[in-house]
Amino acid sequence: MFGEKELNAATNVRTYKELKSKCLLILALGFLNSSQVTGRLSRQIQGSGRIRACRPGSESCLIAVAHRDGKMAENAAELTGTALPGPTRQTDFLRDVVFHGKFKLLNARIPEENTQCRQGLYFQDGERRVDYILTYQIKKPGSSRRHSSRLTDNALTRSLRRSRGPPPQQDPEGATQEHNLQYHEDDKRVCREEFEGNLMEMGLDLEKDENSKTPGMGFVKIHAPWHVLCREAEFMKLKMPTKKVYEVNHGSSLVEKMNTFISKVTEPLHPKVEENRIHNVKHLSYPFSREKQHLFDLSDRDSFFDSKTRSSIVFEVLKRTKCTKFEYSMGITSLLANGVYMDAYPLHDGDIDGENSDPNDRKLLYEEWASYSVFYKYQPISLVRKYFGEKIGLYFAWLGVYTQMLIPASLVGVIVFLYGCVTVNDDIPSMEICDKRNNVTMCPLCDRACSYWNLVMACGTARASHLFDNPATVFFSVFMALWAAMFMEHWKRRQMRLNYIWDLTGFEDEEDHPRAEYEFRVMQKSLKKDQNAQKSEKEKLTCEDRLPAYMTNVVMMLFMIGVTFAIVFGVIVYRISTTSALHMSSDPTTRSNVRVTVKTTAAIINLVVIIILDEVYGAVARWLTILEVPKTDKSFEERLIFKTFILKFVNAFTPIIYIAFLRGRLVGRPGSYLYVFQSYRMEECAPGGCLMELCIQLSITMLGKQLIQNNLFEIGIPKLKKLIRYIKMKKGAFQEEEQREKKLQRYETDHFLEPYAGLTPEYMEMIIQFGFVTLFVASFPLAPLFALLNNIIEIRLDAKKFVAELRRPIAARAKDIGIWYNILRGIGKVAVIVNAFVISFTSDFIPRLVYQYMYSPDGSMHGFVNHTLSYFNVSDFEEGKDPLEPMHLGYRVEICRYKDYREPPWSQTPYEISKEFWAVLAARLAFVIVFQNVVMLMSDVVDWLIPDIPKDISVQIHKEKILMVELFMKEEEVKMQNSDSMAMRADKDNCNNHSSVHRSESTPNSHGSVF
Repeated sequence: MFGEKELNAATNVRTYKELKSKCLLILALGFLNSSQVTGRLSRQIQGSGRIRACRPGSESCLIAVAHRDGKMAENAAELTGTALPGPTRQTDFLRDVVFHGKFKLLNARIPEENTQCRQGLYFQDGERRVDYILTYQIKKPGSSRRHSSRLTDNALTRSLRRSRGPPPQQDPEGATQEHNLQYHEDDKRVCREEFEGNLMEMGLDLEKDENSKTPGMGFVKIHAPWHVLCREAEFMKLKMPTKKVYEVNHGSSLVEKMNTFISKVTEPLHPKVEENRIHNVKHLSYPFSREKQHLFDLSDRDSFFDSKTRSSIVFEVLKRTKCTKFEYSMGITSLLANGVYMDAYPLHDGDIDGENSDPNDRKLLYEEWASYSVFYKYQPISLVRKYFGEKIGLYFAWLGVYTQMLIPASLVGVIVFLYGCVTVNDDIPSMEICDKRNNVTMCPLCDRACSYWNLVMACGTARASHLFDNPATVFFSVFMALWAAMFMEHWKRRQMRLNYIWDLTGFEDEEDHPRAEYEFRVMQKSLKKDQNAQKSEKEKLTCEDRLPAYMTNVVMMLFMIGVTFAIVFGVIVYRISTTSALHMSSDPTTRSNVRVTVKTTAAIINLVVIIILDEVYGAVARWLTILEVPKTDKSFEERLIFKTFILKFVNAFTPIIYIAFLRGRLVGRPGSYLYVFQSYRMEECAPGGCLMELCIQLSITMLGKQLIQNNLFEIGIPKLKKLIRYIKMKKGAFQEEEQREKKLQRYETDHFLEPYAGLTPEYMEMIIQFGFVTLFVASFPLAPLFALLNNIIEIRLDAKKFVAELRRPIAARAKDIGIWYNILRGIGKVAVIVNAFVISFTSDFIPRLVYQYMYSPDGSMHGFVNHTLSYFNVSDFEEGKDPLEPMHLGYRVEICRYKDYREPPWSQTPYEISKEFWAVLAARLAFVIVFQNVVMLMSDVVDWLIPDIPKDISVQIHKEKILMVELFMKEEEVKMQNSDSMAMRADKDNCNNHSSVHRSESTPNSHGSVF
């Protein structure tokens, strides 16, 4: 049953031209009281000034409209299922339908709740599509507002405002507070009316809905007509397809055959979307121009500008439209910042589930992209770009290329790991450590509580270390450095191919509008100056104005980095104290598992701290960026990315850097150890080295960070926020049964989705993962495999989040991934240096080579363990530092061993650094220099050998330029021919006129002489 809302939607129009006798109007007239209808119509018609005034409640008002609109009778006949009478009988027919009820409306013609206009995708007329939504808060108690109305002109708005009844009586105690609130809300309402009026002057169509099921929220639906789309597309220089079609050359015949064969083989891996298929023809694209509309394929105007383009055009208008209420206001961003509007977003195309839901791109993306059942398929990147825009399309394209490149890296990493597993029983140093016949007594690992121990107790650690510390890891480090270079080159080529397919060649970044905060600061600065002072140039913020913010940024960044170092230091103290406490335990099992317990718990603590600090650092980085007041959104994003990357990179890799390069090197020696707070002795590495502990830290941090922070948080937080918003809505929901049963409109459903927060978090987690994969890959060859498994899930998680959990982002054009590419290149360069130091200083690769070729008597690794252990006389312990149980092993110990290159106690310089230490150090430094230069040279060679632009794409771009020149030359020729023909026709007409005049002068008239 129709009610007041349908009447408003049908009759509340801006001008008479909008009274086109739509189906909804006839339906409303058929179900409502005639005097109510004609009364509303009479007010609208009088306001439009197009028809003489008519008395409310009379038939003359409706008849006057019917005379001016001939289609009203046609629609009435269609809705009643009767034949259309003749012109002389149409007025009587309308009177019988509307007022006398002689004809019943067909039930099939009554709109249902699931029609597109009822879903909120269209205006109430069911024809104009909603391109954008603005939401605002309604805080006017007791005001009798119209629930759903099209925006009227200012005169009508003022008349409607005057027609409202007096406000309700207020509580005297809260009158002052309510008055201030009402004044503030009135101020916002006036600003909204002015802004919306300016939007209408720009040509946009607007429609309001204040009777939504979302309590306290009003919605403004915006539609861009054709002329606005054309005007803004020309202003934005949008490349649109022309009528000119040319054949795409995919390369030589051999390459084309190979591509065809590969596409057939991999056909099951391709998503079932039209946009993902390879096309042999392509439309020539050109920046849209209204003067050259004949060049473009405008056969279907409704689909010429897709929904993504329409919303971006409307957003461009919203950004440029001013509101003079706020002098510094520049568009919708300022109004959002000041709370005039709560949100602004484009609509999703429709529902994603349900068998009866209409087919749309969103549903197709959900089925062919965001579903876990299609994890093995390629991404429909072209459809992603069509729906979300180029910027988001490039992110998922980059993520897909990165994931594909992880496949060979994972295979090689697994092979390296398996090589370590196969050769562990043949590793001579591990065999010597595990040989019980070698009765090597080691010095205590801590003071007093720890006792002497046999080297054979480190057998498990030594064997596990060989899995990651073997000659194959050096090869893998070189391979990963070249892999990083090939990945960057492969992405550049893929990016250029997408630029060609998406018509982004020649695209330049658009000029960004100033941010609202920047304009506000500029206004404050201008107000502080003398009003009489002459302004030589436009006011702007200088470095001097931002100096306090810059100083705050430097201090806070250093403080945050210091916090990270302090927490890492706290974990070190925890490890030292826990080791001492566990060694004092009476349980032998506990004492034997001290290292494993301490390593694992410390790594978990580091993981928890990293996850917590990541969230804190993200908020701090945003706050610091806001303090700087960047001028544009692009500048804001780049500064935010830089700060966030620095803080999160330090947070993630500081514990790893400590284990890799500092642990075991700041220990001292027995009898002269280094202490923290004069009581905690610094940690030592196991006889097999610290590489195993580094591997444990890397694996726990990487896996835990990806599983908890990247995946669970991405799923849980948006769903939790959506649930909270829905609960708040339910608390204030309307109590009427009809309102409770009403289905939410599309714009209401999207309102409860999580707002789009940009791609920075998505890129950041992948960049940190790229650091784990490349920086310390020498110590953890399985990192690419874990990254690959994570990314397979990550792609579908992100896809589902964008399609189902987030509001539809504003489509943004971009030709590359921006600053992230430079960060990736920087990480790739640093990774070469880091891996060189890991191989040289953290692993035993260099000491083994030095021993084998300089000190081994037979050129083998026999005796290597004994070579790396120094001697210590237990009588040289400091007072109070010797073990409490010196007879723990069952015999008295006089000499114990420790891992270092030092002179024995019986030498002339006891406990001094030996010459073997300097030989190993020189070899380590030499390896770093050689490795770094050779690998970087090889990376540069790979960069030079692989062209940035694929050859076939280069040919196609050149072909497009030639075709474009030919197209315009042909157009100019046609223009010249037309102008020549018109000139010849004009000359011919002039000649004919001249000859006719000459003949008239020479011919005698009828009144002339007969002679």
